[in-house]
Amino acid sequence: MQILGASTPSTAIRELAGGKARGLHSLTCHGFKVPEWAAIGVDAFAAFIAANDVNSLLAELTSATDLATALDRAATVRTAILGSPIPEPVRDMVALAYESVGSGRVAVRSSGADEDGVDRSLAGQFDSFLNVTTLDDVLDAVRRCWASGFSDRSVRYLFEHGTGVSKGGIAVVVQRLVDAKSSGVIFTANPITGARNQIAISSVYGLGEGLVSGAVDADYVVIDKSTGAVDDRVVGEKSEQFVPTGAAGCAPTPVPEQLRNQPTLSDDELAQLAELGIAIESLHDGPQDIEWVGDGENFWVLQVRPITALPDAVDPSKGVILGATEAVTDDEMRIWDNSNIIESFSGISSPLTLTTAADVYGRVYRSYARSLRVPEAQLRQMEVWTPAMLGYFHGRVYYNLLHWYRMVHIAPGYPLNWRVLEVALGVDESIENDLAKTLRPFTFKTIAHKGFSRAVTTATYIKRFAEIDSKTESFMTEFYKVYDEYDAVDYNTLPGEEVYRRYRKLERDLVDRWGPMMVLDAILLTSSGLLFLLTKLFLKDTPEWFQYAVVSPGSDVESAEPARAMQDMAKFVRADPELARFINTTPPEKAYAAVQASDWQEFAGQVDEYIAKYGYRSLDELKLETPDLREDPASLFVMLRSALPDAPLSKRADADDYLDSRLHGVRRKIYEKLRGKTSRALGNRERLRFCRTRAFGMVKRTIRAMGRDLARQGILDEFTDVFYLRLDELHGCYEGTTDTAALAGLVAARKAQRALDAELVAPARFVTRGRAFHNDELAAQGWVPISATESATAGTVLRGTPSASGVVRGRAVVVTEPQDVAGGILVAYRTDPGWVAALPSASALVIERGSPLTHVAIVARELGVPTVVQIKDVTKLVRTGMNIEVDGASGTVTILSEEN
Repeated sequence: MQILGASTPSTAIRELAGGKARGLHSLTCHGFKVPEWAAIGVDAFAAFIAANDVNSLLAELTSATDLATALDRAATVRTAILGSPIPEPVRDMVALAYESVGSGRVAVRSSGADEDGVDRSLAGQFDSFLNVTTLDDVLDAVRRCWASGFSDRSVRYLFEHGTGVSKGGIAVVVQRLVDAKSSGVIFTANPITGARNQIAISSVYGLGEGLVSGAVDADYVVIDKSTGAVDDRVVGEKSEQFVPTGAAGCAPTPVPEQLRNQPTLSDDELAQLAELGIAIESLHDGPQDIEWVGDGENFWVLQVRPITALPDAVDPSKGVILGATEAVTDDEMRIWDNSNIIESFSGISSPLTLTTAADVYGRVYRSYARSLRVPEAQLRQMEVWTPAMLGYFHGRVYYNLLHWYRMVHIAPGYPLNWRVLEVALGVDESIENDLAKTLRPFTFKTIAHKGFSRAVTTATYIKRFAEIDSKTESFMTEFYKVYDEYDAVDYNTLPGEEVYRRYRKLERDLVDRWGPMMVLDAILLTSSGLLFLLTKLFLKDTPEWFQYAVVSPGSDVESAEPARAMQDMAKFVRADPELARFINTTPPEKAYAAVQASDWQEFAGQVDEYIAKYGYRSLDELKLETPDLREDPASLFVMLRSALPDAPLSKRADADDYLDSRLHGVRRKIYEKLRGKTSRALGNRERLRFCRTRAFGMVKRTIRAMGRDLARQGILDEFTDVFYLRLDELHGCYEGTTDTAALAGLVAARKAQRALDAELVAPARFVTRGRAFHNDELAAQGWVPISATESATAGTVLRGTPSASGVVRGRAVVVTEPQDVAGGILVAYRTDPGWVAALPSASALVIERGSPLTHVAIVARELGVPTVVQIKDVTKLVRTGMNIEVDGASGTVTILSEEN
């Protein structure tokens, strides 16, 4: 027997030293900083066992085939080990090992023969002892390390992994204890996602005991291997640290208050540890789990072992969806703004929803440009930016804003239209004139070519402007032909390949028809802008509300039909107190079946009629992952419950009376002609958006059918996993271009990322440069963990944008979906078209995001609900139960009292 150390031949280390010591030997031989160490090999353990007649007990233990027997026999072996003396030769070897590392404060660590393997780490199964300061204590710690090889937890671990207890035994490492200022663990792959291009570092103050035991809240940082950039950072609240105490052991002590919420490591130190991890990983076959300690001057490596149970590696370009996947230069700026897009894609949206929407936007706007006779060479230039009109950050959908200015630039009238675009999108901050002028959708080789092409586009646009009403009617007729054809099919009864074929045909049919109709948005921008200028010219000092009240799509706008139908149902329910009680008390998910089995068959018929007409609708209806009313009618009863209170509706200001008192003669005729054109354009746009909702309903049905098909094939674990795929990945499942075997791991990684994303607050607007989006940079612009925000106090006046006039005082109800409004003032971060059914129950509407031209704001004006939009942080400042006053004309919300 002899002590083992850095100079011991590798063959002896492999045979006798155990897993922990094997790792230390490799690190030391390759020149890494490792605290002085020596090992007592498994041959010493064998000598101890032989000298104390424990061999027979150990043989009985290793022959056990069931866990209960093994646990019982292991307890006998532990008792024998702890009660037996260490033979003199072994004592001398332990003393020599202790002396070789300095005879001071040491750590005594178990080093199992099977420990730190590729398949099984046995991490934490054996004991280690810190701050051991005398030879007698070292000898006792060695004996306890041997006994820990047969602890209940290690025996359970081995049986759970399909093996029994082996005769390999336990080696023991004696190592100098570093005066730890910080300590932690490096994972040279992301342990959550499996990403091999990232390094994860956990760290605490003091000794690592607080980290491995979970007693201390650690810092956690994820670093990109190739760039060294910090991709994610969580600073733990480190109220305690473990430090050596007295003659032996360690204990938690308070961390100074000023350090508790500070990072344990500086950026330079993180970079050093990342480089250390990469260097150590290069010596091994795969990702490594590395324990380290810092003394303020150097970082020392205490242990290295393979990472076990690492998720399947995910290609970052597929596993993580960030930005708009476009090629940009390192310093190229992008502005990301969620404005009124959160009306359609609130909160976290699935990868399939984002990539489907981005694909449709890109193709539709290229089709739109083609309809304005933009030349083919310029259409090809648009293929660079039209697929990137939307961005995706931490699961949230954003406008890639600069590309929307490019889109508006396709039609004539850009100097006016881009200003109106900002109002339509509801952006809080206008871009600078100099920047706006540079945002061209395409370029031309010569000035002559540009002049000719723009003249053709302008002439075509003027023609479309004149004939848009008839074009809209033709589109509606053709759309409903297609819709009726596809809507009549039960896709769940078709083979997956047939569903996919019909889905692609539907997709092409809709895009081909929809593209030319996008000219309607341009016409609405132009006519709204001209009406604004005419108002300024003909009418002086008009109130802000007038700009939004003067133009109306008409009280019979098709998109208000679901709200009116819901209002009619609510009126029927109110007339029957027993039915009203049922609606208000029955869980929504159980209500439909209960109604069908009840005596309220007339009401059941109304419910079925509503679902037949508007079953494609839902809350968050443009999100593919949200089931529609046909699949899950529960949300219908949520909306019906909200509509039951017969809340009085405020009357909107009469724009006609305002005009009658101020504008007459020829100027009034000119004004009314443009006003009528703008109102018809607005009404037509609402009709098209209603069609869009129906179209997405069809797409949603086909995709859900494909998800069920992929689940039946075993490609996905459950059909809803389809929403974690990108659109091209879904296509590839049926076209043979997707590695379907890798999808389960991909879905798991994206689900894990979604859970992390849900903990972050999403800013309304932020800026990036280049293609790399580092979490530290995003955090500086508002991507921070959710935290409490103080509410507003009585007397506070919050200012936003007027949308529908009227003054209402009442109880605020802050909601994330249209429920429990009960005649109160509905306060929401955002709304989508599915919310219109709840508007009759609201005495007023306050929306943090969006604009006066959003779908819900338009319908609210038609229903006479006073509305204010674009109030920064209103959902954080206003609490449910506060008494507030909403002035839709001035765009203010006043806190009257902090409690009801």
